[in-house]
Amino acid sequence: MPEQDPILRKFGGNVKKLRERKGYTQEKLGETASLDPTYVSGIERGVRNPGIKNVARIAKALGVTTSKLVEGVAA
Repeated sequence: MPEQDPILRKFGGNVKKLRERKGYTQEKLGETASLDPTYVSGIERGVRNPGIKNVARIAKALGVTTSKLVEGVAA
C-alpha cells in the first residue's frame, strides 16, 4: 500500500465528511462527479492525488466550493 501523504489524507477526509453529510455513497458521488467509485475511495483514503479538474467535479457534485474541499489542508 502506498505511503499516505498528510495533505492527501486531510483532503480525503474532507471529501468523505462532506460526502457523508450529503448522504452520498462513494458510488453516488462517483456517478454524480463522473468518476469511478474506486477513484473516490482512493481519494478518501489519501492514496490518490486528484487533479484540479477532478477536485472541481467533486466540489460541484457535493454542492460546495473547491476551497471548502481544501479547508484545513496545508503544505
